[in-house]
Amino acid sequence: MPERPPALTPVAGRNLLFLREEELRLAQDLLYFGYRDFTSGPDRILEGRGMGRAHHRVLHFVGRAPGIRVGDLLAILGITKQSLGRVLQPMIESGLIAQAPGRTDKRQRLLRLTPEGEALERQLFAAQREWVLRAYREAGPQAVEGFRQVMRGLMGAEARQQFEMLERAAAPDRAQPAFLRSA
Repeated sequence: MPERPPALTPVAGRNLLFLREEELRLAQDLLYFGYRDFTSGPDRILEGRGMGRAHHRVLHFVGRAPGIRVGDLLAILGITKQSLGRVLQPMIESGLIAQAPGRTDKRQRLLRLTPEGEALERQLFAAQREWVLRAYREAGPQAVEGFRQVMRGLMGAEARQQFEMLERAAAPDRAQPAFLRSA
């Protein structure tokens, strides 16, 4: 069962109208419509290759963490080995992803994008980059930080921890998390 998000702590004197059920339902609508439009460009690109959103997620996270272990990818995606295999094997066979044994533990399978996989991942990112860039520019820095706080609040503890590892890896002056280091 997913962990419940932390309780909202109202600030004294703040207007709590945003906590009414209708406002919460509108927030849910925003998430649905935003996700639909945010994924529409990549969906069209992937459809032309006979692929879907599961393939996109694999390309995204393998691209973000070259050399990622299959076990770590399973944890990030929150799916079974069998489900990942149905998506991953064809991607390996078609030359989008390469796998290699771990350096110290040969039982591990390390994944990375091939040049063709990198090109597809860049194309998918470009299709979404402009949506995020436009939204961030229109909203401004305070709203962007608020959005990040809300999205973190929607994550369970495990997802938050995985995101924080990716966030630290994105900052060059921070230590790289274990799952991003070569095995």
